[in-house]
Amino acid sequence: MNQSEVISGNPAGAHWRDYVALLKPGVVSLVVFTGLCGMAVAPGHLHPVLAFTAILCIAIGAGAAAAFNMVFEAELDARMKRTAKRPIPAGRMSRDEAMAFAVILSVGSVAIMALGVNLVAGAVLAFSIFYYAVVYTLWLKPRTPQNIVIGGGAGAFPPLIGWAAVTGDVTLMPVILFGLIFLWTPPHFWALALFVKGDYANAGIPMLPVTHGVAATRRQVLAYTPPLVLVSLLPWLLGYSGALYGVTAAVLGAVFLLLAVRVARNGATEAVAMAPEKALFKFSILYLFLIFAALVLDGWLR
Repeated sequence: MNQSEVISGNPAGAHWRDYVALLKPGVVSLVVFTGLCGMAVAPGHLHPVLAFTAILCIAIGAGAAAAFNMVFEAELDARMKRTAKRPIPAGRMSRDEAMAFAVILSVGSVAIMALGVNLVAGAVLAFSIFYYAVVYTLWLKPRTPQNIVIGGGAGAFPPLIGWAAVTGDVTLMPVILFGLIFLWTPPHFWALALFVKGDYANAGIPMLPVTHGVAATRRQVLAYTPPLVLVSLLPWLLGYSGALYGVTAAVLGAVFLLLAVRVARNGATEAVAMAPEKALFKFSILYLFLIFAALVLDGWLR
């Protein structure tokens, strides 16, 4: 079976694990966590059943967006070593089958969120799916090296949705949380892109290391880090959180900045010599988990 047959709709036989893989569970786990944190720090109370429903809708909506991404990028995935084994390029599922799965999940999650929780949360969830599937995947990613910068909004919606699920509105605090993830995304993904830039080049994706080079990308990683640290401190500086969160954000931000400086000073061009980039990428995931966890814990203790 050749690649064109696989993508056009002649699967070798999809397994339930392939449907799970379409959802990008690793990414969805972070989405669910930040969405749950947005709910936890929001003022007010949501019935446990509704809270569970909201989190489930956030998870399913994020999975639907990931499935759309895999459908639209099936040919690109087939050309990249890191993604070639995904269900569609590997021939285990047809593109049409994956598209139907994505549509059902997206419509179902938005409808249940809007009707079961509230319209504001449903609307933000719908826009987040559209933003990731269309604005980022179809429009930005194949056209501009700033795809990660603007597309960073796609992953920044969950705390906004979680907050809206509880309050029915969007105020300054969830916007700050949106901004934190938005600014975190470029250094996080560019750190990854630096040591897998060969894959992006082979696939024809204009990621910054491919279009502007390694040195320019490293400078951008460093440039985005101070604004990220500043925004992470805003909940404390504006009185939305206490000292526990403030100290945690400051310490994590200092470590993030130190690692970003190490990346900027690294002169290596080969992936095997990019230990600072790999260290920053791994820490950036831990950073987001810890900073949101600290925000929730601070709120519980205040």
